[in-house]
Amino acid sequence: MARATKTQKKQAKAATPVVAVRARSLWRRGRKWALRLALAPVVLLLLLIVAYRWVNPPITHTIWADGRRLGGVEQQWVPFEQMGRDVPLAFVAAEDANFCLHWGFDMGAIRTALDDGARRGASTITQQTVKNVFLWQGRSWIRKALETVITPVVELVWPKRRILEIYLNVAEMDRAVFGIEAAAQTYFGVPPAELTLVEAARIAAVLPDPKGRDAARPTAWLRKRTAAIADGARTIAADGRNACFKD
Repeated sequence: MARATKTQKKQAKAATPVVAVRARSLWRRGRKWALRLALAPVVLLLLLIVAYRWVNPPITHTIWADGRRLGGVEQQWVPFEQMGRDVPLAFVAAEDANFCLHWGFDMGAIRTALDDGARRGASTITQQTVKNVFLWQGRSWIRKALETVITPVVELVWPKRRILEIYLNVAEMDRAVFGIEAAAQTYFGVPPAELTLVEAARIAAVLPDPKGRDAARPTAWLRKRTAAIADGARTIAADGRNACFKD
C-alpha cells in the first residue's frame, strides 16, 4: 500500500499542469513586489528624516499647494544662528512652552485639552513640524495617525534645535508667507535677528490663524496675546526651559 501511495503521488505531481506551476510562481513574485511597494514609502520617509537632519527640506506640500494656487509664495531659509535670541523664545512660548522637556508629545497639554473638551489644541512644535514637512494640512484621522507615528522618529533623529529651525522656516505666518525670514520682512521690514521680543511675539501670536490675523495691524486681542507671549518668553529664558536651543 505504501508503494502504491508514493507512486500515485508521483503520478499526480507529474500530471500537475504547467500553467498551475507558473501561476503559483507568479503569485509568489507578486507578493514579493507588493511587499516591496508597501515598504518603499516607509523606507523613503526614513531616508528623508535622516537626510533632513542636515539638509534643508526643499519644499513642503503646503508651500507647493499654496504656490500653485496663489501664483507664488514668499519663503527664504534662514539658519537658526541668524534668527536672533528672541524669535525661538517667542514661538516656543506661544506654541509649546515645554518644548525642551518632552519627547514629541506634551502629555500634560493633551490631558488639559481633553479636560477642556478639546476646545484647545495640544500639538507640540515637533508634531507641527512633522505635519508641515511630511504630511498635509486639514483634520483627518489618517493624517493624525501618521503624525503620531512619525513624531517620535523625528525626535529621535533630529536635535531639538534642528526641529525648531525647520519649524521656523516652513510654518505659514501670513497669506503666502512662510518662515520667519519672509514674515519679519513682510511685517516689519527687517531680518529675524533685528526683531524685538515684542515684534517676534506679535508674529508668533498670529498662529494658528495666519490668514485671519495681522501682526502689522494688531487688534486689541492680538496685543494682549502678544504681551502674554513676551512674558512667557522671558519666563522660559529665566527658568531654563530654553536649554535645548539657547546659544
